Amino acid sequence: YHGLRLWMTEWCATWNVDLELVDATDLDALRAAVHRGPTSLVWIETPANPTWDVVDIAAAAEIARARGARLAVDSTVATPVHTQPLALGADLVMHAATKALNGHSDVLAGALVAARDDEAWQRVRHLRHVQGAVPGPFEAWLLLRGMRTLFVRVGRASATALELARRLAAHAGVERVLYPGLESHPGHAVAARQMQGGFGSMLSILVRGGAEDALRVAGRVKVFLRATSLGGVESLIEHRATVEGPRTLAPPNLLRLSIGLESLDDLWTDLDEALRAR
Repeated sequence: YHGLRLWMTEWCATWNVDLELVDATDLDALRAAVHRGPTSLVWIETPANPTWDVVDIAAAAEIARARGARLAVDSTVATPVHTQPLALGADLVMHAATKALNGHSDVLAGALVAARDDEAWQRVRHLRHVQGAVPGPFEAWLLLRGMRTLFVRVGRASATALELARRLAAHAGVERVLYPGLESHPGHAVAARQMQGGFGSMLSILVRGGAEDALRVAGRVKVFLRATSLGGVESLIEHRATVEGPRTLAPPNLLRLSIGLESLDDLWTDLDEALRAR
């Protein structure tokens, strides 16, 4: 995720922590990186925003463990419905609870879960206590409200996302669809092995033509909302390069879609008309 990558770069520089960015889908590259020097933490995101690259959690955990490092997994996009990283060997799991766990786009919250209640975890708990990084009671109540429907919401949104991905892959206005549920996605085999019950509600499309064409499509939709977030009951569309700015790594013609709970036919018609109207 662009924001986390920038934050880590700035934070590590401030606190004199060595940081190396590596493509963790390439296990040989990951193994080489952790062997270049002392490594305390390997952090991965899977599926990774916004191209939904899939990292083999079990393999990454084995690589980290061999060097005495901990593996942390940002599993926000997969949600606990589709992936349980602790069961695959991860030491820590992070969720932006603002997203699918809450599901109603009205809470700012996060969750960090540990595999063991050890000394390192006690240090994390202490830092949370002294720094005040806890939600208020109302935010906690809203989050609990959202989690009561988590499995229903995620299951519906994921099923809709898969069908939209299949239809968009055959659309003349789309150059490519990025979604781990498609066999054409490079991470599909790993995703099929470590994700259960679906492949998530996030997908991206590369609009045929370029950045201006992608912006025009984003501006023509009527059911999708043009906004930056994910995992809510409403479907969202955004031009990722515009959101991330000059340091973006996203292709200029990439549109990121977060699929909500609207009718599949309504969402498809909305995208189809916006793509044809160019």
